[in-house]
Amino acid sequence: MIKKILRCLKEYKKDTIFTLIFIIGEVILEVLIPFITSDMVNDIKAGARIANIARTGGLMVAAAMFSLLFGTLAGKYAASAASGLAGNVRSEMFRRIQSFSFGNIDKFSTSSLVTRMTTDINNVQNAYMMVIRTAIRAPFMFIFAVIMAFVMGGSLAMTFVVVIPVLIFGLLMIGKLALPAFRAVFKKYDKLNESVEENVRGMRVVKGFAKEDHEINKFNKASGDIMFDFTKAERIVGLNGPLMELCIYFNTVFVLYVGAHLAIGSKGDIIDVGQISAMMTYGIQILMSLMMISMIYVMLTMSVESIKRIAEVLDEEPSITNPAEPVMEVADGSVEFKDVAFRYSAKAEKDALYDIDLKIKSGMTVGILGGTGSSKTTLIQLIPRLYDVTAGQVFVGGVDVKDYDIKTLRDAVAVVLQKNELFSGTIRDNLKWGKEDATDEEIIEACKTAQAYEFVSSFPSGLDTYIEQGGTNVSGGQKQRLCIARALLKKPKILILDDSTSAVDTRTDALIRLGFMEYIPETTKIIIAQRIASVMECDMIVIMDGGKIIDTGAHDELMARSEIYREIYEEQTKGGNDDE
Repeated sequence: MIKKILRCLKEYKKDTIFTLIFIIGEVILEVLIPFITSDMVNDIKAGARIANIARTGGLMVAAAMFSLLFGTLAGKYAASAASGLAGNVRSEMFRRIQSFSFGNIDKFSTSSLVTRMTTDINNVQNAYMMVIRTAIRAPFMFIFAVIMAFVMGGSLAMTFVVVIPVLIFGLLMIGKLALPAFRAVFKKYDKLNESVEENVRGMRVVKGFAKEDHEINKFNKASGDIMFDFTKAERIVGLNGPLMELCIYFNTVFVLYVGAHLAIGSKGDIIDVGQISAMMTYGIQILMSLMMISMIYVMLTMSVESIKRIAEVLDEEPSITNPAEPVMEVADGSVEFKDVAFRYSAKAEKDALYDIDLKIKSGMTVGILGGTGSSKTTLIQLIPRLYDVTAGQVFVGGVDVKDYDIKTLRDAVAVVLQKNELFSGTIRDNLKWGKEDATDEEIIEACKTAQAYEFVSSFPSGLDTYIEQGGTNVSGGQKQRLCIARALLKKPKILILDDSTSAVDTRTDALIRLGFMEYIPETTKIIIAQRIASVMECDMIVIMDGGKIIDTGAHDELMARSEIYREIYEEQTKGGNDDE
């Protein structure tokens, strides 16, 4: 799991190595400074000349300056390595998510993916910086300081035999108690982000039902849960300070009391003032190193939880992949469903589709009717392999869709969903998703066919009108027509409209369908609609109910033999007469 993350270091391995080198150099110099200071104190006590004292002082200043330089360089390279690692992991995750099928994405909520790509990656970035700086510095500082303490203090250094085990035991207990609270936070971050995402997306509904207070309370609860866990954890971690101060004060008192007696009793033969001064400094370095190690322990344990969540995304294998030798060309827009069954997951209690047999010739216009939950959308999502069938086969252009190169297949199929998305950018930018090199003339022609040109040209900036995220600054009908124009620019072999004209009036709907005949006459057009008027003139109409095709045929045929179709027709046409 950790190796998978570290593979993302790539070009930042050099920065990591430089960080380690400079950290070791900084530690060695910091450990030498108390030793040099001790010599200078003893020289001053012995009445050394100013020149000797200045020479020793200059050496100490040089060591401090180089230590500062090494520390600065270590910080620079550590920041570069950690931020570079985070950037690469984030890119790798995003690339991975783009390869997911709908089935893969269904396993993760949107808010969870956002948390993993933000909070979790930030935790990994901070942890890696701590590892290559503090996790290297602290152990080296501890080891070197202990060695120098025994070299300088002799038996006086035995104080650490008492202090170090007490501090280690206390820090481990603090870390053990704090970790469960830190671990609980991550899933609650998902709920917090989910609350924000739902509120922003559904702002019109929230305001329409005057539920602002309800949403505020829901957010405050999610935020309060995170605050409670962090407060609990930080209170426990806060005990590090008192424990550290206790050990430092004990060490200070012990060194001063025992050291003073030894220095006075031996008249400086066993230990002198300089050595006592060095022991004080080494004691602080040793104890601070231990505290840093304990903080590393807590931080790394937190980051392990984040790494697990990141690895879940990186380890998720796309359920839809290219075959070994994919077909790279779609011959035509013919579609065939042969003994097809489908369910969304192995845990599903029943199939969403079953006993599906359907043949659509290239260039036909096919309408699909059915009640809510009849799996109309599920059926058409199998054509561009947004999902794979559970049983049976789907053919496009006479070839099983599983044998195609995925990009080739999806380039040949344009799907305009009922809830299609516009992205932040100009109208031109959005429409060029259909064809990157489309000229303005081609864009305008597609807009005219989709009955979008009239309102686009009414905007002061025309095609350069900026679309807000999600298309919030255009109406539902305008958004649908722009999405249709975008699909038309692809000149696809198959065009699928999933209730994509529900927000436009019947006249505009009819004009759009008429435009299809002139703009894409050879394209297979599949129209899912609630209005029977949208499919009456189709070459074939498919009636679905409960995940199954119950009848197919032209309008006249279905009027003659299908009770369901006749009921829908009479209900909708009667309603139209009443309205008149």
